[in-house]
Amino acid sequence: MLDKKQMITIKGTREGLSLFIEESASFDDAIKELNEKIMASKPKKDEPVVSVKVKLGNRYLNEEQEQVLRRIISGENRFHIESIESELIRIEDALKWQEESEIKAINRIVRSGQVLYIKGDLLLIGDVNPGGKVIATGNIYIMGNLYGIAHAGSEGDRDAFIAASYMKPTQLRIADYISRAPDYEADGVYMECGIIDEEQDKIIIDSLKILSHKRKEISGFERRMNNG
Repeated sequence: MLDKKQMITIKGTREGLSLFIEESASFDDAIKELNEKIMASKPKKDEPVVSVKVKLGNRYLNEEQEQVLRRIISGENRFHIESIESELIRIEDALKWQEESEIKAINRIVRSGQVLYIKGDLLLIGDVNPGGKVIATGNIYIMGNLYGIAHAGSEGDRDAFIAASYMKPTQLRIADYISRAPDYEADGVYMECGIIDEEQDKIIIDSLKILSHKRKEISGFERRMNNG
């Protein structure tokens, strides 16, 4: 008689345990086997807490299933779930990621008193007049004149930046940083970007070409801007 395939595999690591759940097994069968293995390897009360990383592979758990999994692993045992990792994501999460990662192209002039807010990266083909304001959770590209206020990384992304064809802003903001004093000449600058310099702990204005050195990953669009 052939041994049935294991649905639960537990491996020890330097950080604790990695627990793999066979993705082709039914959830109920996998949970039954997991419960048996957890009970068999239940640590004593005086032993330290063991960290567990759960690997689901191509399996998605709903909230109820995740609660069952957490209850069995943690429960009264001295196991702590560090993470539950899956190769799959929910459709709504994928749509949210797409929304936040794609570049939104808008052709307009942002006039005094107007505020343009975008989730993700903003490509504005037009000017931001004095008194106007553009805000994006990602990066801001302005194919025009920036005279007003620009706020990139508005939800806390300090790797975001602001680029403009002509830059003479009233104020630049990146995440929680605000430009204190102009780092640009009184007449403004062409094809430059605002970026957080960690060493100086402030927003600096520099050539677009620094993006390839300051950022590990930049998009094809940014490369085209850098190369002209």
